[in-house]
Amino acid sequence: MLYDWIKAGHVVALIAWMAAMLYLPRLFVYHASLPPGPGVQSETFKVMERRLLKAIMTPAMIATWIFGLTLAWMSGFYAAGWLQAKFALVLAMSGLHGWFARMVKDFAADRNRRAPRFYRIVNEVPTLLMIVIVILAVVKPGLGW
Repeated sequence: MLYDWIKAGHVVALIAWMAAMLYLPRLFVYHASLPPGPGVQSETFKVMERRLLKAIMTPAMIATWIFGLTLAWMSGFYAAGWLQAKFALVLAMSGLHGWFARMVKDFAADRNRRAPRFYRIVNEVPTLLMIVIVILAVVKPGLGW
């Protein structure tokens, strides 16, 4: 019974993390479309980006990791190839999270040097990672490892 509650917590945290990971680069697209420097719209985006990162995205990532590692330990799947591949992809997603956090700081300091098109492309990366991670978690393919 406890395992199911931990799994539910993992799924809820993952949904919140992915929602933020998909929304933040979209905010970057709109923010990068504004003229450089301070302005009412730019300041609004800075607040939205900071709050999304600090109030939702980072706590959700931490909870996803805690619940996920607990599930791996409780289930004994930690040695399975599919989970090791999923772990590597979640590490990549966490690295992307850190890169997004750096971008929030750059926007906050009016140091963005990238065009909106860059952020449109970057916005697809969490989606692709999420698709493969979910397939690994649900299908649990034998990877021969």
